[in-house]
Amino acid sequence: MNWKFLVYDWGGWNVALFHAINSGMPSALDPVAWCFSLIGNYWTAPLLLLGLWRWSISASNPARACAVRQRLVTFGLAFALALLAASALKWWLDFPRPPAVLGHLVHVIGEPELHYSLPSGHSTFAALVVGALWPLVGFRGRLALVFYAALVGWSRVAAGMHFPADVVAGWMLGASSVAIAGLLRSALMSRQGALVKGLSG
Repeated sequence: MNWKFLVYDWGGWNVALFHAINSGMPSALDPVAWCFSLIGNYWTAPLLLLGLWRWSISASNPARACAVRQRLVTFGLAFALALLAASALKWWLDFPRPPAVLGHLVHVIGEPELHYSLPSGHSTFAALVVGALWPLVGFRGRLALVFYAALVGWSRVAAGMHFPADVVAGWMLGASSVAIAGLLRSALMSRQGALVKGLSG
């Protein structure tokens, strides 16, 4: 028994959960899986950045505008961190994707991919979106964000692109990147404030 069996294979539950989701999904839900795979893609990052920027300049409350700008900076930093970390992990681990492991037993939506399964980039990005917007929205908005992240993760398994463990790893990486980016932003702001204070004094 090795670390991969416990941490990634979950004692066989990783593949079992994959089959339950991927094989048990009605074909009528294929468009839903395709849609959430699309909106959970890294390429939608510029849209979120643009949306946050637009929100920050249109907010009538200065405190609200400042809060949105902070989330904009946090998301930008977190996105860069997550992209670098996810790319490094994919190349270093090179875990096979479901079609490479299970062959014809996998229901694939789109072109099948064989390599770089861990972590799921889509799930990583979904967690980044949740982390960026979480402090800015209320209870209903947070429920919608959780629902969005869950559906993006589900879509990657349903589409035959990732195992559930890849999705969980992506969520963890995205959340960690947001937390680290928040600390970096706070440190940069503190240093900038100290510098301005020193110059004015």
